Amino acid sequence: MKTRYIALAILAAALTVSCDKFLDTSLDLNSSGETVETNRGTIWSFANAFYSPIIYGYGVLDGNLFAAASDEAQQTAASSNALFFNKGMLNASVNPMWTYYNNCYEGIRAANFFLDYVADGKGVALLQLNRNLITDAASYARDLASLNWYIAEAHVARAYYYSELIKMYGGVPIVEQTQQQSGGEFVERSSYDACVEYIVKEIDGWKDQLALNWDADNTREGRFTLGAALAIKARTLLYAASPLHNPSNDRAKWVRAAEAANELISNTNLSYTLDSDYEALFRGGNSLGSKEAIYIVRRAANNTMETNNYPIATSGGKSGVCPTENLVSAYEWIGEPDPANPYANRDPRLAASIVTNGSTWNGRVIAQGAGETDDMARANASKTGYYLKKFLTDGLNLTQGQTAQHNWIAYRYAEVLLNYAEAVNEAWGPTTVPAGFPMSAAEALQRVRNRASVSLPAVAAGTVDSFRKAVKHERQVELAFEDHRYWDLLRWKDAMTVLNQPVQGVKVTRTGNTYSYKVVDVADRTFAARNYYLPLMRSEIENAAGTLEQNPGY
Repeated sequence: MKTRYIALAILAAALTVSCDKFLDTSLDLNSSGETVETNRGTIWSFANAFYSPIIYGYGVLDGNLFAAASDEAQQTAASSNALFFNKGMLNASVNPMWTYYNNCYEGIRAANFFLDYVADGKGVALLQLNRNLITDAASYARDLASLNWYIAEAHVARAYYYSELIKMYGGVPIVEQTQQQSGGEFVERSSYDACVEYIVKEIDGWKDQLALNWDADNTREGRFTLGAALAIKARTLLYAASPLHNPSNDRAKWVRAAEAANELISNTNLSYTLDSDYEALFRGGNSLGSKEAIYIVRRAANNTMETNNYPIATSGGKSGVCPTENLVSAYEWIGEPDPANPYANRDPRLAASIVTNGSTWNGRVIAQGAGETDDMARANASKTGYYLKKFLTDGLNLTQGQTAQHNWIAYRYAEVLLNYAEAVNEAWGPTTVPAGFPMSAAEALQRVRNRASVSLPAVAAGTVDSFRKAVKHERQVELAFEDHRYWDLLRWKDAMTVLNQPVQGVKVTRTGNTYSYKVVDVADRTFAARNYYLPLMRSEIENAAGTLEQNPGY
């Protein structure tokens, strides 16, 4: 296949907020061929460019979260790209995620270009050019260290982009050269397993050359670190061990996934922990100082998420992706249920993530009864009776253009603990502590639950099967709206069941001073067997001159 790439020189302006400088992924488009060869600053430009296509989860589908593709949320807009997922309408001509196929290969090309640019001593020679290595020894040593870090990061970048591609499409072409280097020859798809091995090889081969953190230089925040690389590997191997990709339930794959998660958890040079405040972690710039955040994608302060997801009754709000009863019902009770308030005495992650009737939000109490401010009969009001809260800053004045920071936490420690719990359970059971491992699957799961609330009901370790259900439930609530649910349902082979059920909401009725809630079906959903992988676009197949096969069913 001759993979199509968008131009390497991506205009992604350097972003600044307060005194923190964002990773500059722009390139100097005025550089001539001569200056590219003689200006060592271009090394840093090329070393930044392969970060530009990193997926920013706040704008994946309809300029919003991907949640509406799953049972987590319902898109309010009558016409949206989410419908292609909701109705099983994806085909070789319609795939709203296709831009990410191109973006991922764009990132791979940029990494390949950088690696070629500095290969065979060319990078070192450029660092030495026109500088006195005696009087400038300190800055030269710093630049040399940076070059070595960035070479390792380019390999991790390739691993990251391939991990995203195979999550969506299964096996894809592995491209290690730019078109100029390869002569534009066609590359066939590699198998899913071959891609997994490539990802692992890239990370294991270069992980020891990565920085542990960028605490000493916040201008480099956003670059891959050792923790990020290990998190990418752990997620990739968990997916590879899951039923979609491991139909024979090969235990060795689960062991490997568990070992990958343990490699991050047990590394004494890393200091990741669970943040004490789940709600605050996702708000504004709080994640930057959190020991739970492993890899963060940052952008300039904006109000896009608030505009897209504030209730329609809030000036400037569009309702956006509205949480479903399917998700809300998964949040457990703490203590006795309150008949008068179904949202009281629940897992605190519910109140941290979802705006319910009676919540105080945007400086007022949400009231969805007939004739009230948030009347569900109002045009473009939530159809589910719920609004999104997670990630949003409360009370932004949208009409005045007020903004807030929105950091996308692509990888965090709680996910790694849940990856560990799932893999260890499948390989050894829920209560066994494997040799060389720090804890059992049950203990890892309990750490995540205890951070939410020590009052949550205890999870009975039980059997592998029963504990598997507990892990699935915990991922649903802990990782809500973080672009895990859809892919989890696919890799577990649960999508044919879950995504063929209607999404539900509540009809809110007020009688006097009392509200009542009736669970109702909001929208039907359809998921076909072919949808376990996304379709390659017809144009891509046709341009591949017979070397690229379409995914089955499309």
